[in-house]
Amino acid sequence: MKIRDRLKKINFEKRKLAIRPRITQQTLINLATVIFGSFIFSIGVNTFMIAGNLGEGGVTGIAIILLYAFDISPAISTFVLNALLLAVGFKFLSKRSMYYTIFVVFLMSFFLWMTETWHIETDEILINTVFGGMFVGLGIGLIIRIGATTAGTTILAQLANKYLDVNVSYALLFFDMIVITIGLSVMTFEQVLLTVIALYIAAKVMDFIIEGMNPKKAITIISEHPELLGKMINSEIGRGVTSMNGKGFYTQEDKDILYVVINKNQLTRIKRLIKKYDDNAFVVVHDVNSVLGNYFI
Repeated sequence: MKIRDRLKKINFEKRKLAIRPRITQQTLINLATVIFGSFIFSIGVNTFMIAGNLGEGGVTGIAIILLYAFDISPAISTFVLNALLLAVGFKFLSKRSMYYTIFVVFLMSFFLWMTETWHIETDEILINTVFGGMFVGLGIGLIIRIGATTAGTTILAQLANKYLDVNVSYALLFFDMIVITIGLSVMTFEQVLLTVIALYIAAKVMDFIIEGMNPKKAITIISEHPELLGKMINSEIGRGVTSMNGKGFYTQEDKDILYVVINKNQLTRIKRLIKKYDDNAFVVVHDVNSVLGNYFI
């Protein structure tokens, strides 16, 4: 009877809720994005790059070199190399990013194996170059956009972005160029040059996917005429301006600092406006990856 009474006092409904995993709609969207991005990336590698005897950057590029030199499947070599590099990324990336990245590593290896025989044979190598770069850039861009990485040199690019403030896509292009140089051992110089073109296309597509169709810019303005500039930006550019209090370290004078977020296509107009009303204003332009909230349209 005592055991039965104790069991009655336990609120099992609350215990079930406590151990229920927190799977939100956004989590499902992120997982679907990762799956789609990994699949698109694998198509770009197998269907276009390898089919055209071209190379790639990062760990995938090393895997392609191993394929050309020793006939080792990229699905196997990418999995092994990425697993080793994950040990490095685990120390620097967030837990959320690492969970997604581990998922990506398994997916990429699986899709590379699944699409291993998917080749498009064409007499025009530029088709492989352009579409290979587009598919690879689209796949990586989708994966990075939700906060994951494709492991390999993408982890190094994320670290460069975090600690050196270097654009992810161009940091990735730098590391990829190192791998491409190694590729000269198994590819002709012409194939390497075409691979460089594909990597550049991939970087631009990736940049477009990460930043969006209309990237934003944040501008910090230190001026002797903050009220005038604030009114002009608000009326002529149509953007709200935030005024912050600051102090010059050398002069110890109080200054009003203006902060405004604009669309990239408005940058030239606002520069002309600032120069027109205060030629001596100190202006800093920042890249903005995303803008959240209902105040920016």
